[in-house]
Amino acid sequence: MKAKIHVTLKQGVLDPQGKAVGHALGSLGFDGVHEVRQGKYLELDLEETDFDKARDAVDAMCRQFLANTVIENYEIEIKI
Repeated sequence: MKAKIHVTLKQGVLDPQGKAVGHALGSLGFDGVHEVRQGKYLELDLEETDFDKARDAVDAMCRQFLANTVIENYEIEIKI
């Protein structure tokens, strides 16, 4: 199985990297970009063959290590 994880900052949390990217895009002539939020994307290859067990394991990985749940949200997609 493959797990795809998107980690993003929660609304209201300052995103200095997103601001820098937005500023750079404007400097390069890409007008009309009002806000940029940066996150991270991870892919994990899993040996687990049970969908529910795989989802539970990846959720635990996110809560304990891959995401800072105080300031970040995460979404998990499991592909068979």
